Amino acid sequence: MADTVLIETRGLRKSFRSRDKTGVKTVEAVRGVDLTVGEGEIFGFLGPNGAGKTTTLRMLATLLQPDGGEATVAGADLRRQPGEVRKRIGYVAQGGSTWDDSTAREELVLQARLYGLSKAEAEQRAAKALEAFQLSEYADRRCKTYSGGQRRRVDIALGIIHGPRIVFLDEPTTGLDPQSRAHMWDEVRRLRAEGMTVFLTTHYLDEADALCDRLAIMDHGQIVAEGTPAELKREISGDVLVVGLPAGAADRASALLTREPYVNRLETTEGGALRLFVDDGASAIPQVLRAMDSAGISLTTVELHRPSLDDVFLTKTGRSLRES
Repeated sequence: MADTVLIETRGLRKSFRSRDKTGVKTVEAVRGVDLTVGEGEIFGFLGPNGAGKTTTLRMLATLLQPDGGEATVAGADLRRQPGEVRKRIGYVAQGGSTWDDSTAREELVLQARLYGLSKAEAEQRAAKALEAFQLSEYADRRCKTYSGGQRRRVDIALGIIHGPRIVFLDEPTTGLDPQSRAHMWDEVRRLRAEGMTVFLTTHYLDEADALCDRLAIMDHGQIVAEGTPAELKREISGDVLVVGLPAGAADRASALLTREPYVNRLETTEGGALRLFVDDGASAIPQVLRAMDSAGISLTTVELHRPSLDDVFLTKTGRSLRES
């Protein structure tokens, strides 16, 4: 992590009141989040929908008032200096912010003017942003004619037009096709290369692994793991075998394989498969096959792979992020 800390939170909390058939209840969306983000990092929140990622992001962007805890963002106190925080950050919501009948250039100039820039400076900033995000060709077309990837690039350009120290990106690639996602990854890396700190949320495992310098895995409003992708995966040593089984066979197979000396840990997925954490997958496969054959249990699939961020999530929460 960089020497300069740009975001620091301690015990950040947020609850909401909701009503269902049983009456009014309190839902703890964020339950005591502690984190530190360094200058120039791409820091990610990885977790399923409903984990509390967006709520945390919205608190850090001053869009929601925390119920408890403290935070400093870009050198400003979140509770005591919300106006200063807003001047120093950019925020790009998941739903986007472009208007169908406006052009990208019009949107960018207006956004820059809202931050107090002169008309000439706003137009200059807009032109630079359009070029940087490869939008010059479409700059004067209405946004409703843009592809999803083009509109998302406009969203991010709007979020950084005033030159913030930090930009918050909420699920920046949701709904994009693979090519547009790859382009968006390039844009995020470019922002970091230009010195900006990027804080993003995602529920895509490959995105967190490929983009983030460090990440926090979040579940049920709490951070359950934090570190670089490599550090988190190193916590799970050896190989992972995923064994597919016929319906109803998981409990019996689990009882048999748990006793095997080459199995370091065994977990049952929500889909009824078994995940075996072993030192050497290549030597473990024939032993698993023999053990299952001796017990009269047929296998539907056997997959061998190195530990992934999904395995980290499973280890910390007891379920797969893919299944969530």
